[in-house]
Amino acid sequence: MSASGGTKAIVAALSANLAIAVAKFVAFLFSGSSSMLAESVHSLADSGNQGLLLLGGKRAKRQATPEHPFGYGRERYIYAFLVSIVLFSVGGMFAIYEGYEKIKHPHAIEHWYWPVGVLVFAIIAEAFSFRTAIKESNPLRGKQSWSQFIRRAKAPELPVVLLEDFGALVGLILALGGVGLALATGDGVWDGIGTLCIGVLLIVIAIVLAAETKSLLLGESAGLDEVRKIEAALVDGDTVTRVIHMRTLHLGPEELLVAAKLAVQHDDTAAEVAAAINAAEARIREAVPIARAIYLEPDIYDEAAAAKGTNPAMTPSPDASPR
Repeated sequence: MSASGGTKAIVAALSANLAIAVAKFVAFLFSGSSSMLAESVHSLADSGNQGLLLLGGKRAKRQATPEHPFGYGRERYIYAFLVSIVLFSVGGMFAIYEGYEKIKHPHAIEHWYWPVGVLVFAIIAEAFSFRTAIKESNPLRGKQSWSQFIRRAKAPELPVVLLEDFGALVGLILALGGVGLALATGDGVWDGIGTLCIGVLLIVIAIVLAAETKSLLLGESAGLDEVRKIEAALVDGDTVTRVIHMRTLHLGPEELLVAAKLAVQHDDTAAEVAAAINAAEARIREAVPIARAIYLEPDIYDEAAAAKGTNPAMTPSPDASPR
């Protein structure tokens, strides 16, 4: 997995979640807190999430085959989608069920210092993991807001880890609040309410991640900046006079397909056109290194056809259709 895949952030989150899951489950055994049980399942689910992301990154590196000539780059999207649908949903539904049962059959929390101590430890560990994810994301995020980064990122791992860690921190605060209110009032119902809130939070995050990764699975174009760089690289002002139309598609986070029809001079020879096409390919690869598959078709630009819309002169904007 490339650096842009956020391997460091994934490993940091995996290490933190495994340690936290064990601590939470021990606290549940001593205290009987349903919030602690829900949070331990949440941490186990998060650990599975990171394992799937690492597996997807490894499988995406496989070489192209005749059956899959463009390679396996999209496996990273598939595993991110599995994270959002299966593990988050399983964790969320379990927490809702456990919260409902605790509200229906409340009981006092025993050995309160176990859940409180573990929750404080978990908040510190998750904050460290969240900080690592933010640090890894900032160079890629640039001037985008966090919501824009999560929506537009082509590598799915960092948005997944960011939302996981954010959800974990909020869930821990909810669990701490539920346990604290249960201890203060002597009513175990508050512990169940905290657990129920954790479940709702996880399902909301699952829905957000599913929506974002679904768009990546369907196939997204290059970003607006990359499209502009490619268009500028294609036109040399001599043989290639304009881009008639162009389409781009991410085959994976670091693999881009470019297909374009180019206007060339009507009196150029075949050798001159071929040389111009080869030069345009080289300029694209220099301007946008992730452009791996490039297909360029020379043509004679027809203004009348373009005016009728049968020979489009513009590439659809990457932001034209919302996810």
